[in-house]
Amino acid sequence: MKLMNAAVFFILVPTLTPALDPLSTSVFMGGAAVAWQLLSPHSWLKCSLLECCNMKDTLNLSVIKVDLDRKVFGQHLAIQIVLRALSANTHFKRPRKPLVMSFHGWTGTGKTFVSSIIAENLYQLNIPRQRFVHHFSTVLHFPHLSHVHLYKEPLQNWIRGNVSACPRSLFIFSEMDQMPHGLIDSIMPFLGYHEEIDGVYYGKAIFIFLNNAGGDKVTEIALDYWRRHKRREDVPVKKLQSLLSEEIFRNRDSGFFHSQLIQKNLIDYFIPFLPLEYKHVRECVRQELHMQGHPQDEDLIAEIALAMTDYPSEERLYSSKGCKTVASRVSLSI
Repeated sequence: MKLMNAAVFFILVPTLTPALDPLSTSVFMGGAAVAWQLLSPHSWLKCSLLECCNMKDTLNLSVIKVDLDRKVFGQHLAIQIVLRALSANTHFKRPRKPLVMSFHGWTGTGKTFVSSIIAENLYQLNIPRQRFVHHFSTVLHFPHLSHVHLYKEPLQNWIRGNVSACPRSLFIFSEMDQMPHGLIDSIMPFLGYHEEIDGVYYGKAIFIFLNNAGGDKVTEIALDYWRRHKRREDVPVKKLQSLLSEEIFRNRDSGFFHSQLIQKNLIDYFIPFLPLEYKHVRECVRQELHMQGHPQDEDLIAEIALAMTDYPSEERLYSSKGCKTVASRVSLSI
């Protein structure tokens, strides 16, 4: 109806403008052009000022690589896999299935940070386009283990409705280790190899699961490599991904415990986030000082990083909290 009204409006414009002086005519036509842009479903103006799904892929892989390399510390494996996954998915105009990634590692290692960088680069976030990034917090949205049957249908409807509105929707599920067992399997149909489901195409959607489960396994392997005098850069990615898949499938403290998503191989990438060493925590402290507008005090940087490097108790090689508490420690130390 809006477009029909617009069409009638522009048919009448030539008959109206002769009665106006040149300046009024210019203003009138300019206003008409703005109105046309706002009425068009995917015009550049409407997408800039109002809520509009950007149907074109705006992800610049070289830019996101720079962002990840500059802002994320100690996660060469995760960065490598994420870039490969995004490249493979955005290469096709119509991917066969949604991109599904599961991030695993200790708290503070960068899982949430990396997912936010993906969102920022995918949508060039401003207030309107935030509506295409959907963040589910298990503790907030699915707090009761006994209410799984009540959560399933609303979750399905939410995903279906948002992908219908914007095919390139991003769904982020945090605290997956606290997800009620069986709930995540309710979205299984949306993650598979389907052309469409009830007229909705899901292939351009992206799903990211953030999981502390599996973090101990990642740390165990990294520590074993260090004790054998091998570099963390040499940790085998494929072996680690396979071990993660098996670990979270068997782990009762995982939202993927005996999950059909794993049985049916619907998770494309199990991405390990390695524990952070002293040198990585130093960089986090340095970055936080900069963000808070403080000078780069090398003694303070070393003091905070050393205090946070506490695992194992003998070697004190890793930070058990990653960079999670860096901001508060910096604030207390200034």
